[in-house]
Amino acid sequence: MVKRTVELALCLGILAAPAMADAGLQLAQKNNCLSCHSVANKVVGPAYKDVAKKYAGDKGAAAKLFTKVKNGGSGVWGPIPMPANSAVSDADIKTLVKWVLAQK
Repeated sequence: MVKRTVELALCLGILAAPAMADAGLQLAQKNNCLSCHSVANKVVGPAYKDVAKKYAGDKGAAAKLFTKVKNGGSGVWGPIPMPANSAVSDADIKTLVKWVLAQK
């Protein structure tokens, strides 16, 4: 019974990962994030893969990026500022940040 429960949990985790990836990509498209970013290449802002690499292992990364997405900022990736995204819900920003940090 325990083995079956573990197997089921692993399957659900495997199935949840693509759903989160789709949700993150859809939110990035919906909120025009891809106007300035892409997953693999620098556009106006950094590639999401580069963001994930920079913050890998940083336990405070999600909170830092949440604040950056919500309030905007500049200087981390160069002189071009990132505009505030105050109209995007906190839940959507958390999903976007989690998705960005999961890029490989």
